[in-house]
Amino acid sequence: MAKQNEYEQQQVLHNTITNGTEIIGDINSQGDLRLDGFLKGNLNIKGRVVIGKTGKVTGTITCKNAEINGNVDGKIYVSELLSLTETANVKGDIIINKLNIQPGCKFTGTCSMDGNTAGNGQNIVAGRPQTDTKTV
Repeated sequence: MAKQNEYEQQQVLHNTITNGTEIIGDINSQGDLRLDGFLKGNLNIKGRVVIGKTGKVTGTITCKNAEINGNVDGKIYVSELLSLTETANVKGDIIINKLNIQPGCKFTGTCSMDGNTAGNGQNIVAGRPQTDTKTV
């Protein structure tokens, strides 16, 4: 039984929202997410987020790692690595630990590289700003 539980914990959940799909509301996931459609709402993902070239998010993204190829209009909180590719178009503030920007990327906003904090004194744990911590 213990080996089966270990195996289940090692499997990562992968979610895909395809081009042509429009969602209004928040998405929460314990696994990874690829978005090629449109989301008006917030993404709270414990794993990796990939916004495809046709993907568009209007809202806040909070995750462990992210790769942006499409459009984001809102704040991005990433506890590890944020990659902005040459096709990315980001309008909003980013609060990250590490940043990789490819030539051609469009970014309008501020960037805060505060390690494991969300820029406002909140700790990012598992990719999510924690509101129960003290503001510095």
